[in-house]
Amino acid sequence: MKKSAALFFALASFIILQAPAPVQAADAVKLTYSIFFPPAHGQAEAGTAWAREIEKRSDGRVRIDVFAGGTLTPAPEVYDGVVNGISDIGMSCFAYTRGRFPIMEALDLPVGYPSGKVATLVANDFYKAMKPPSLDEVKVLYLHAHGPGLLHTKKPVSRMEDLKGMKIRSTGFSAKVTEALGATPVAMPQGETYEALQRGVADGTFTPIETLKGWKQAEVVKYTTDTPDIGYTTAMFVVMNLNKWNALPDDLKQVFADVSAEWIDRHGDAWDALDQEGRDYALSLNNEIVTLPAEENQRWVEAVAPVIDSYISSANEKGLPGDRAIAEIRRLLKEHGQK
Repeated sequence: MKKSAALFFALASFIILQAPAPVQAADAVKLTYSIFFPPAHGQAEAGTAWAREIEKRSDGRVRIDVFAGGTLTPAPEVYDGVVNGISDIGMSCFAYTRGRFPIMEALDLPVGYPSGKVATLVANDFYKAMKPPSLDEVKVLYLHAHGPGLLHTKKPVSRMEDLKGMKIRSTGFSAKVTEALGATPVAMPQGETYEALQRGVADGTFTPIETLKGWKQAEVVKYTTDTPDIGYTTAMFVVMNLNKWNALPDDLKQVFADVSAEWIDRHGDAWDALDQEGRDYALSLNNEIVTLPAEENQRWVEAVAPVIDSYISSANEKGLPGDRAIAEIRRLLKEHGQK
């Protein structure tokens, strides 16, 4: 009996010594995450849920402090903030640093995205296919992209001539779309748009309809021109500081990879849900949605076609695969649009 008891206690002591010690807060990998969306926005909530899922699946070995609303780095500085270690992870738009990501900018062209889910799936597959060197200085975790960018204005716009003399908030290639339709583009981050519309600095904005609720812009515009056939998107990145990524053990890298892959659909579905909420909110304020007649719609499609052609020519002249980029987007658009 004594021998059995001694053996039991010896075995128990061995198991205790071999068992991994519980992760202490001081031992966890601590990361900061800069998100340009305001905290209550659905995409900030999706990003925060991603961070919490990483923490959960890592059994507390990773802790992520989320700074939404541009409180750690403003929207145009999020990418450089990650590169320079101001934040460890960042979410923002490629279009806010125009010219820096020439291949990824092709995603923002007015090719007629039908939904945020399709745009998000296209963006991720496009990155995997093209692997642009401009993103080699960070670890790309995943991308997402909003639903079709539409025109929202203070005065009704039902034909291109109505846009003459109007100042339209637009970024990236949507600025070129604005010019092609005869208006004047005014560049600014989304967070500054409400006040610009309110004060008359801008007469309208090219943006997904979700912003009418998510950024409360339905309060300062009254009309939406439904132009899905020239619907552009704005591709957004979730990237990590390369040194912080390389320092992670392989099992934690796998956690990040697994959760990020799952969150592609999460963001895409969230964009579509937010678009519906934005539409409903605008209508609840008695805003009007203007549908273009077929003939007028075709005029808009033809007017913006040179924007796509210009991108191809400019990229090719710089030795970049402009033709391949557009062909790949159109192939992926067809593939995912049919699912």
